[in-house]
Amino acid sequence: MKQEFTAPIGKISHIKGECISLIGNDIDTDRIIPARFLKCVNFDSLGESVFEDDRKNLKGSHPFDLVENKNAAILIVNSNFGCGSSREHAPQALMRWGIKAIIGESFADIFYSNCIAIGIPCFTLSKKSIQELQNYIENKSLFLEIDLRNSLAKSKDLNLNLEIKESSRKMFLSGDWDATSTLLENENLIEKKFKDLPYLKFNVLFS
Repeated sequence: MKQEFTAPIGKISHIKGECISLIGNDIDTDRIIPARFLKCVNFDSLGESVFEDDRKNLKGSHPFDLVENKNAAILIVNSNFGCGSSREHAPQALMRWGIKAIIGESFADIFYSNCIAIGIPCFTLSKKSIQELQNYIENKSLFLEIDLRNSLAKSKDLNLNLEIKESSRKMFLSGDWDATSTLLENENLIEKKFKDLPYLKFNVLFS
């Protein structure tokens, strides 16, 4: 049984968890979550359908079906991950399956932005380093602790210098990635602005 899904909120400085590896370049958003699942009213059930078609084709041997990966939180991928359609359902599905961070060679720009917007940091490493990580995971489990302040990831016998856009790193450390929490924390400023807007005063006067 997978752990119950909890959406990230506020400041994010550390992430830890078991790693899951998905090998292949140019894995697009239609593979991550097929188009027929885009009709959903909300994102809650998308985690069950992540990589639905790939998993059916592999009949239980897909990484997202393996028992040893059921509680994985850090996804290791290759180049141009999340290319194709700009659908936000793709990172939402990954997050609801249990993914909290992604480490890859490179990411499609819109997918990267959609991940940041919901609290999934995306880090990059060289092709060689990613392949070494994936080879490591083939032979034994890998539990990583990621330190966003210093862009580092470590395990019992690995130390990795991760790369992440400085603007994204600052957003996670400050909590600014989380638009909802930021709005709630600044409720008094919103109320003040509301009272200062002349056209709103006008509407109140004549309503």
